[in-house]
Amino acid sequence: MFQHLLCAVAILCLSTQILVAADDVPHIVLVMADDQGWGETSYYDHPVLKTPQLDAMAASGLRFDRFYAGAPVCSPTRATVLTGRTNDRTGVLSHGYALRTQEKTLAQALKAAGYATGHFGKWHLDGFRGPGVPILKDDPRSPGVFGFDTWLSVTNFFDRDPVMSREGKFEQFRGDSSEIIVAEALKFIQQKVESGRPTFSVIWYGSPHAPFLATEEDREGFDDLNSNSQHHYGEIVAIDRSVGTLRQGLRDLGIATNTLLWYCSDNGGLENGHGWNGKSSVIRPDTVGGLRDNKGSVYEGGLRVPCIVEWPAVIDEERTTDIAAATQDIFPTIADIVGLPSSAMLNPIDGVSLAPLFRGEPMQRSKPIGFRFGGRGAWVDGDWKLVATRIAKNRFELYHLADDPTESNNLIDINRVKAEELKNSFLAWNASVEKSFAGADYPAGKLAPADLKPRGWVNAKEYKPYLEDWQNRPEYAGRIKRELRRKSE
Repeated sequence: MFQHLLCAVAILCLSTQILVAADDVPHIVLVMADDQGWGETSYYDHPVLKTPQLDAMAASGLRFDRFYAGAPVCSPTRATVLTGRTNDRTGVLSHGYALRTQEKTLAQALKAAGYATGHFGKWHLDGFRGPGVPILKDDPRSPGVFGFDTWLSVTNFFDRDPVMSREGKFEQFRGDSSEIIVAEALKFIQQKVESGRPTFSVIWYGSPHAPFLATEEDREGFDDLNSNSQHHYGEIVAIDRSVGTLRQGLRDLGIATNTLLWYCSDNGGLENGHGWNGKSSVIRPDTVGGLRDNKGSVYEGGLRVPCIVEWPAVIDEERTTDIAAATQDIFPTIADIVGLPSSAMLNPIDGVSLAPLFRGEPMQRSKPIGFRFGGRGAWVDGDWKLVATRIAKNRFELYHLADDPTESNNLIDINRVKAEELKNSFLAWNASVEKSFAGADYPAGKLAPADLKPRGWVNAKEYKPYLEDWQNRPEYAGRIKRELRRKSE
């Protein structure tokens, strides 16, 4: 089977420049945290948090100091990872929106190229809101629909002792959620390596998303913080440990050298968080490294996230880059590396290939990075950033990030020429996104089937049979009891 794959890749490579030889296609692992802010690593000198495994990964790989989530909340960013397109093109306007089945995904493309594909953890692209529950086998937006042959997944965020879905079969697990999905991903990778197949694994954590629940051991060193902050940072400690388990597991399998391991977060850091008791408190110390705003904002604190790429076969020494990059770039980069045909992606693509950076070559980004969320927007072009505080009302701000990383000095009235240039290019891009949202990119030139409306699983008839069994689970109890009380009134 593997020899057939190599022949196929070699043929594809005749028309596509790739980074590695056809007989040396890499294993690929994409890892994403849930709500980890740009400042929440010790390699960025966080005052209380220690992340030795992420530090080690950064010390042997390529660290992106200006890496952006595709959007300031979770589901939209996940859509950009899988499609290489800004989230609004794909119908994923905000959290809990479903990815359109007319989109082309990275998993589908790699599966067609012979990769074994697996998804582990949070999905949040099937239209359900609320704490993560096991995904149903016949869910029309399950990971399997979008190219993952193997999946152990839940609809949204999840914590300790989760109940998860293995291709539709519910399974109860015990322990930390981050460690669970890494262990399951390594089992998948080992099985496929033994059968001679390259693997594409997506590991999407449910942490450090609220509500927070960390062990006493993982909260050590945070005694001076409020309870939510202790548990929040404790969850990142567990994530970091699981990254170490993943890296060691790849070494034990003998594939670490030629495994492309890509770590990032799905949006900027939190300011407020809710614990299991439902109470909210400010997360301190700062989660965004001094940047402006937090999750949900198109300022830097809502979009910029940690990012490290480790691939010893190609990135053979510690490097950092301040080139602006984003989750939209993941699909184009991997397509370039593996030699996927251009038809594997749906145009227009908003990302670019970052493969030159992996090789250590000079690179100038060929297109700006655009963002839209909740009527607001942003346009990052080199060191310049245009912020649309209200797109419909033509309200803009202008910042020079190299001189003003905290976006404190609005230059819109000082540099009118640059502001007008960026505004015009942003509005042209915005118009193209509107056309995509209307369905213009699809073969029929229209959307089919219609978008699913976001809904809470607690109100969905598909999940009704499980509510009684789940009402005593701490992660579900509050929502189920509120719904049962509402129906009885």
